[in-house]
Amino acid sequence: MRTPRSLDDLLLYRIWRAACVSNGMVTRMVEGGFGITRRELGMIGVLEELGEIPASKFAERLHMDRASASLALRSLTEKKLVERRQDAEDGRIVHVRLSPAGQQLFDDLFPRLSRLNVDLLDGIEARHLEVFLDCLQDLELRGSELDAQGVAPSKCRPSPLERQHASITARA
Repeated sequence: MRTPRSLDDLLLYRIWRAACVSNGMVTRMVEGGFGITRRELGMIGVLEELGEIPASKFAERLHMDRASASLALRSLTEKKLVERRQDAEDGRIVHVRLSPAGQQLFDDLFPRLSRLNVDLLDGIEARHLEVFLDCLQDLELRGSELDAQGVAPSKCRPSPLERQHASITARA
């Protein structure tokens, strides 16, 4: 993997493939059984963990821009899973939290997700799992470092000027 020669040698591709299998099961469980999307599941999980939070902090926590978070929160509000509240001191600030129905949904869904998690890990020896989780934490930290350094620009395709320069350089 340190000198990739094919897609199967790319770490992120292998992680993506492994996640696709289990993500399909989660999607079917969440969308089919509970009427929410995977994104909404993540949002509900964050609200369950953090309790009431300003909508702007909520967007930051999910690494979403405010407009996208607002649209997603609107959907959850329409489904009566999230409640919004204006700040008493600053009316520009909106706080969000799970509604009782949102909490009930989470309480019903989480044990099923937890069971799936246990089933997925059942075939992995404890010593391997510990090493894997350590490596996963290291990957998360390293990914954050590389992202902060701007290693992958938002536009990954080279511009026409960059392609022309690469062509000229290759011929030289």
